[in-house]
Amino acid sequence: MSVLVCVTGRNNDKLMAKLNEALPDVKIELWPHCEDLNRVQFVLAWNAPDELWAQLPNLKVVQSYGAGVDGIALDKLKPDVSVARIVDEQLSADMAEYVLSHVLANKLRHREYATNQGHRNWKPRRAKKGNEVGILGLGELGRVTAELLGHHGFSIRGWSRTQKCISNVACYAGEAQLEAFLSGIDYLVCLLPLTQQTKGILNAELFSQVPPNCVLINVARGQHLVEADLLVALDNNELEAAVLDVFSTEPLSESHPFWSHPKVTVTPHVAAVTNMDTVVAQIAANARACLGNNPLENRVDLGQGY
Repeated sequence: MSVLVCVTGRNNDKLMAKLNEALPDVKIELWPHCEDLNRVQFVLAWNAPDELWAQLPNLKVVQSYGAGVDGIALDKLKPDVSVARIVDEQLSADMAEYVLSHVLANKLRHREYATNQGHRNWKPRRAKKGNEVGILGLGELGRVTAELLGHHGFSIRGWSRTQKCISNVACYAGEAQLEAFLSGIDYLVCLLPLTQQTKGILNAELFSQVPPNCVLINVARGQHLVEADLLVALDNNELEAAVLDVFSTEPLSESHPFWSHPKVTVTPHVAAVTNMDTVVAQIAANARACLGNNPLENRVDLGQGY
Protein backbone atom coordinates (compact mmCIF):
# COMPACT_ATOMS: atom_id res chain seq x y z
CA MET A 1 0.00 0.00 0.00
CA SER A 2 1.06 3.57 -0.63
CA VAL A 3 -0.35 6.82 0.70
CA LEU A 4 -0.88 9.72 -1.68
CA VAL A 5 -1.06 13.29 -0.39
CA CYS A 6 -3.06 15.61 -2.63
CA VAL A 7 -3.61 18.78 -0.63
CA THR A 8 -3.50 21.64 -3.10
CA GLY A 9 -2.98 25.36 -2.66
CA ARG A 10 -0.39 25.18 0.11
CA ASN A 11 3.17 24.20 0.90
CA ASN A 12 3.17 20.61 2.19
CA ASP A 13 6.82 20.21 3.20
CA LYS A 14 6.07 20.21 6.94
CA LEU A 15 3.10 17.90 6.49
CA MET A 16 5.12 15.40 4.46
CA ALA A 17 7.96 15.42 7.00
CA LYS A 18 5.59 14.71 9.88
CA LEU A 19 3.73 11.98 7.97
CA ASN A 20 6.99 10.23 7.10
CA GLU A 21 7.97 10.39 10.75
CA ALA A 22 4.60 9.00 11.90
CA LEU A 23 4.47 6.28 9.22
CA PRO A 24 8.11 5.25 8.67
CA ASP A 25 7.16 1.90 7.14
CA VAL A 26 4.63 3.29 4.65
CA LYS A 27 5.43 4.77 1.24
CA ILE A 28 4.08 8.34 1.15
CA GLU A 29 4.03 10.31 -2.09
CA LEU A 30 2.99 13.85 -2.96
CA TRP A 31 0.73 14.49 -5.93
CA PRO A 32 1.43 14.70 -8.83
CA HIS A 33 4.63 12.71 -8.23
CA CYS A 34 3.55 9.10 -7.83
CA GLU A 35 5.43 6.06 -9.11
CA ASP A 36 2.45 3.73 -9.36
CA LEU A 37 -1.15 4.92 -8.90
CA ASN A 38 -2.27 1.27 -8.81
CA ARG A 39 -0.61 0.90 -5.39
CA VAL A 40 -2.47 3.83 -3.83
CA GLN A 41 -5.10 2.71 -1.34
CA PHE A 42 -5.20 5.77 0.91
CA VAL A 43 -5.39 9.43 -0.17
CA LEU A 44 -5.09 12.47 2.05
CA ALA A 45 -6.98 15.09 0.10
CA TRP A 46 -8.18 18.65 -0.03
CA ASN A 47 -9.27 20.25 -3.31
CA ALA A 48 -7.79 17.37 -5.29
CA PRO A 49 -8.37 17.54 -9.07
CA ASP A 50 -11.49 15.64 -10.14
CA GLU A 51 -9.53 13.60 -12.68
CA LEU A 52 -7.43 12.01 -9.92
CA TRP A 53 -10.08 9.65 -8.61
CA ALA A 54 -10.60 7.68 -11.82
CA GLN A 55 -6.85 6.92 -11.85
CA LEU A 56 -6.92 5.05 -8.52
CA PRO A 57 -8.38 1.57 -9.15
CA ASN A 58 -7.46 0.22 -5.69
CA LEU A 59 -8.46 3.19 -3.58
CA LYS A 60 -10.00 2.24 -0.22
CA VAL A 61 -9.94 5.37 1.93
CA VAL A 62 -10.00 9.12 1.37
CA GLN A 63 -8.96 11.11 4.41
CA SER A 64 -10.05 14.75 4.39
CA TYR A 65 -7.40 17.21 5.50
CA GLY A 66 -10.11 19.33 7.11
CA ALA A 67 -12.96 19.09 9.56
CA GLY A 68 -15.36 18.99 6.62
CA VAL A 69 -15.37 17.00 3.40
CA ASP A 70 -16.42 19.75 0.99
CA GLY A 71 -12.85 19.76 -0.33
CA ILE A 72 -13.44 16.26 -1.73
CA ALA A 73 -15.50 15.46 -4.84
CA LEU A 74 -17.58 12.77 -3.14
CA ASP A 75 -19.59 12.13 -6.31
CA LYS A 76 -16.38 11.05 -8.07
CA LEU A 77 -15.61 8.27 -5.60
CA LYS A 78 -16.59 4.63 -6.02
CA PRO A 79 -19.35 3.41 -3.65
CA ASP A 80 -16.96 1.15 -1.70
CA VAL A 81 -14.51 3.97 -0.85
CA SER A 82 -14.66 5.15 2.77
CA VAL A 83 -14.17 8.79 3.73
CA ALA A 84 -12.96 10.19 7.05
CA ARG A 85 -12.48 13.71 8.37
CA ILE A 86 -10.38 15.46 11.01
CA VAL A 87 -11.82 16.09 14.46
CA ASP A 88 -9.85 18.44 16.72
CA GLU A 89 -11.29 19.22 20.15
CA GLN A 90 -9.14 22.35 20.45
CA LEU A 91 -10.58 23.55 17.16
CA SER A 92 -14.05 23.67 18.75
CA ALA A 93 -12.78 25.75 21.67
CA ASP A 94 -10.92 28.13 19.34
CA MET A 95 -13.99 28.55 17.15
CA ALA A 96 -16.20 29.30 20.14
CA GLU A 97 -13.77 31.94 21.41
CA TYR A 98 -13.60 33.57 17.97
CA VAL A 99 -17.38 33.83 17.76
CA LEU A 100 -17.67 35.12 21.33
CA SER A 101 -15.01 37.77 20.71
CA HIS A 102 -16.84 39.17 17.68
CA VAL A 103 -20.25 39.07 19.34
CA LEU A 104 -18.82 41.02 22.28
CA ALA A 105 -16.93 43.40 19.98
CA ASN A 106 -20.18 44.30 18.26
CA LYS A 107 -22.18 44.51 21.47
CA LEU A 108 -19.57 46.79 23.05
CA ARG A 109 -19.21 48.88 19.85
CA HIS A 110 -15.47 48.25 19.32
CA ARG A 111 -15.63 48.86 15.55
CA GLU A 112 -17.57 52.09 16.12
CA TYR A 113 -15.01 53.36 18.63
CA ALA A 114 -12.12 52.44 16.33
CA THR A 115 -13.71 54.56 13.60
CA ASN A 116 -14.32 57.39 16.07
CA GLN A 117 -10.68 57.26 17.15
CA GLY A 118 -9.58 57.84 13.57
CA HIS A 119 -11.70 60.99 13.52
CA ARG A 120 -10.74 62.04 17.08
CA ASN A 121 -14.41 61.81 17.95
CA TRP A 122 -15.21 61.36 21.68
CA LYS A 123 -18.68 59.79 21.71
CA PRO A 124 -19.40 57.35 24.57
CA ARG A 125 -22.47 55.11 24.25
CA ARG A 126 -24.03 52.26 26.18
CA ALA A 127 -23.49 48.70 25.03
CA LYS A 128 -26.09 47.34 22.63
CA LYS A 129 -29.04 45.55 24.22
CA GLY A 130 -29.39 42.66 21.78
CA ASN A 131 -28.64 39.34 23.47
CA GLU A 132 -30.18 36.66 21.20
CA VAL A 133 -27.70 34.49 19.27
CA GLY A 134 -28.87 32.09 16.59
CA ILE A 135 -26.48 29.32 15.53
CA LEU A 136 -26.95 27.58 12.20
CA GLY A 137 -25.51 24.11 12.72
CA LEU A 138 -25.55 22.19 15.98
CA GLY A 139 -22.70 19.76 15.45
CA GLU A 140 -19.65 19.72 17.70
CA LEU A 141 -18.60 23.26 16.73
CA GLY A 142 -22.08 24.64 17.18
CA ARG A 143 -22.61 22.89 20.50
CA VAL A 144 -19.36 24.15 22.05
CA THR A 145 -19.97 27.67 20.72
CA ALA A 146 -23.48 27.67 22.17
CA GLU A 147 -22.16 26.55 25.55
CA LEU A 148 -19.52 29.30 25.73
CA LEU A 149 -21.93 32.04 24.65
CA GLY A 150 -24.47 30.79 27.18
CA HIS A 151 -21.89 31.03 29.95
CA HIS A 152 -21.48 34.71 29.06
CA GLY A 153 -25.14 35.47 29.46
CA PHE A 154 -26.39 35.22 25.88
CA SER A 155 -29.68 33.58 25.00
CA ILE A 156 -29.01 30.82 22.49
CA ARG A 157 -31.13 29.20 19.84
CA GLY A 158 -29.89 26.73 17.25
CA TRP A 159 -31.04 25.31 13.93
CA SER A 160 -30.06 22.01 12.33
CA ARG A 161 -31.25 19.67 9.59
CA THR A 162 -32.58 17.18 12.13
CA GLN A 163 -33.89 17.80 15.62
CA LYS A 164 -31.30 18.16 18.39
CA CYS A 165 -31.68 18.44 22.15
CA ILE A 166 -29.02 20.60 23.84
CA SER A 167 -29.23 21.98 27.36
CA ASN A 168 -30.06 25.72 27.50
CA VAL A 169 -30.44 25.94 23.71
CA ALA A 170 -33.79 26.47 22.00
CA CYS A 171 -33.49 23.93 19.17
CA TYR A 172 -35.18 24.29 15.78
CA ALA A 173 -34.97 21.84 12.89
CA GLY A 174 -35.78 21.59 9.21
CA GLU A 175 -37.06 24.06 6.63
CA ALA A 176 -40.41 24.39 8.39
CA GLN A 177 -38.78 25.90 11.50
CA LEU A 178 -36.12 28.07 9.85
CA GLU A 179 -38.22 31.25 9.72
CA ALA A 180 -39.15 30.93 13.40
CA PHE A 181 -35.49 30.38 14.27
CA LEU A 182 -34.46 33.56 12.43
CA SER A 183 -37.14 35.75 13.95
CA GLY A 184 -35.83 38.21 16.54
CA ILE A 185 -32.15 37.18 16.59
CA ASP A 186 -29.40 39.77 17.12
CA TYR A 187 -26.51 37.61 15.90
CA LEU A 188 -26.57 34.88 13.26
CA VAL A 189 -23.63 32.47 13.39
CA CYS A 190 -23.14 30.00 10.54
CA LEU A 191 -21.45 26.75 11.57
CA LEU A 192 -23.15 24.42 9.11
CA PRO A 193 -21.39 21.68 7.17
CA LEU A 194 -21.25 22.49 3.46
CA THR A 195 -23.61 20.24 1.52
CA GLN A 196 -25.76 20.67 -1.58
CA GLN A 197 -28.61 21.60 0.75
CA THR A 198 -26.68 24.27 2.67
CA LYS A 199 -24.73 25.84 -0.21
CA GLY A 200 -25.93 29.43 -0.63
CA ILE A 201 -28.17 29.31 2.43
CA LEU A 202 -27.00 32.78 3.49
CA ASN A 203 -28.94 34.59 0.80
CA ALA A 204 -31.39 37.43 0.19
CA GLU A 205 -34.40 35.40 1.30
CA LEU A 206 -32.78 34.53 4.61
CA PHE A 207 -31.54 38.08 5.20
CA SER A 208 -35.10 39.35 4.72
CA GLN A 209 -36.23 37.21 7.66
CA VAL A 210 -33.83 38.57 10.30
CA PRO A 211 -34.14 41.94 12.11
CA PRO A 212 -32.18 44.86 10.59
CA ASN A 213 -29.96 45.01 13.70
CA CYS A 214 -28.75 41.43 13.10
CA VAL A 215 -25.02 40.77 12.68
CA LEU A 216 -23.93 37.87 10.48
CA ILE A 217 -20.88 35.83 11.53
CA ASN A 218 -19.82 33.25 8.95
CA VAL A 219 -17.13 30.85 10.15
CA ALA A 220 -18.26 27.75 8.25
CA ARG A 221 -17.55 27.87 4.50
CA GLY A 222 -17.48 30.72 2.02
CA GLN A 223 -19.86 28.83 -0.27
CA HIS A 224 -22.63 29.14 2.31
CA LEU A 225 -22.81 32.84 1.47
CA VAL A 226 -24.20 34.52 -1.62
CA GLU A 227 -21.79 37.44 -1.53
CA ALA A 228 -23.80 39.77 -3.78
CA ASP A 229 -26.90 39.27 -1.62
CA LEU A 230 -24.96 40.19 1.51
CA LEU A 231 -23.67 43.42 -0.02
CA VAL A 232 -27.19 44.41 -1.03
CA ALA A 233 -28.57 43.57 2.42
CA LEU A 234 -25.87 45.64 4.13
CA ASP A 235 -26.29 48.59 1.77
CA ASN A 236 -30.07 48.51 2.25
CA ASN A 237 -29.74 48.30 6.06
CA GLU A 238 -31.36 44.86 6.14
CA LEU A 239 -28.38 43.71 8.21
CA GLU A 240 -26.29 45.74 10.62
CA ALA A 241 -22.91 44.16 9.92
CA ALA A 242 -21.06 41.02 8.89
CA VAL A 243 -17.99 39.23 10.22
CA LEU A 244 -16.50 36.94 7.58
CA ASP A 245 -13.68 34.46 8.16
CA VAL A 246 -14.30 32.24 5.12
CA PHE A 247 -14.76 33.05 1.43
CA SER A 248 -15.68 31.30 -1.80
CA THR A 249 -12.22 32.12 -3.16
CA GLU A 250 -9.26 32.31 -0.79
CA PRO A 251 -7.18 34.37 -0.42
CA LEU A 252 -9.74 37.13 -0.89
CA SER A 253 -8.80 39.13 -3.99
CA GLU A 254 -7.35 42.59 -3.43
CA SER A 255 -10.19 44.15 -5.43
CA HIS A 256 -13.00 42.48 -3.48
CA PRO A 257 -15.53 44.97 -2.02
CA PHE A 258 -15.51 43.21 1.36
CA TRP A 259 -12.09 44.73 2.15
CA SER A 260 -13.35 48.29 2.16
CA HIS A 261 -17.00 47.90 3.10
CA PRO A 262 -17.66 49.85 6.33
CA LYS A 263 -19.98 47.16 7.69
CA VAL A 264 -17.77 44.13 6.97
CA THR A 265 -15.02 42.69 9.14
CA VAL A 266 -12.63 40.38 7.26
CA THR A 267 -10.33 37.83 8.90
CA PRO A 268 -8.11 35.42 6.88
CA HIS A 269 -9.67 32.04 7.75
CA VAL A 270 -8.24 31.98 11.27
CA ALA A 271 -11.27 31.25 13.44
CA ALA A 272 -10.03 27.73 14.12
CA VAL A 273 -6.66 26.56 12.83
CA THR A 274 -6.15 22.83 13.22
CA ASN A 275 -3.04 21.68 15.10
CA MET A 276 -0.63 19.89 12.76
CA ASP A 277 0.31 17.22 15.32
CA THR A 278 -3.37 16.42 15.93
CA VAL A 279 -3.99 16.15 12.20
CA VAL A 280 -1.00 13.88 11.57
CA ALA A 281 -1.90 11.57 14.46
CA GLN A 282 -5.40 11.03 13.06
CA ILE A 283 -4.16 10.59 9.50
CA ALA A 284 -1.58 8.04 10.63
CA ALA A 285 -4.15 6.14 12.68
CA ASN A 286 -6.51 5.89 9.73
CA ALA A 287 -3.72 4.92 7.34
CA ARG A 288 -2.83 2.03 9.63
CA ALA A 289 -6.53 1.16 9.96
CA CYS A 290 -6.75 1.02 6.17
CA LEU A 291 -3.65 -1.17 6.03
CA GLY A 292 -5.12 -3.56 8.59
CA ASN A 293 -8.73 -3.42 7.32
CA ASN A 294 -9.85 -1.97 10.66
CA PRO A 295 -12.56 0.64 11.40
CA LEU A 296 -11.67 4.26 10.66
CA GLU A 297 -11.74 7.13 13.12
CA ASN A 298 -14.25 9.90 12.33
CA ARG A 299 -15.75 8.16 9.33
CA VAL A 300 -18.17 10.27 7.29
CA ASP A 301 -21.78 9.35 6.51
CA LEU A 302 -21.70 9.87 2.75
CA GLY A 303 -25.49 10.02 2.62
CA GLN A 304 -25.45 13.16 4.75
CA GLY A 305 -22.13 14.53 3.58
CA TYR A 306 -20.60 14.89 7.07
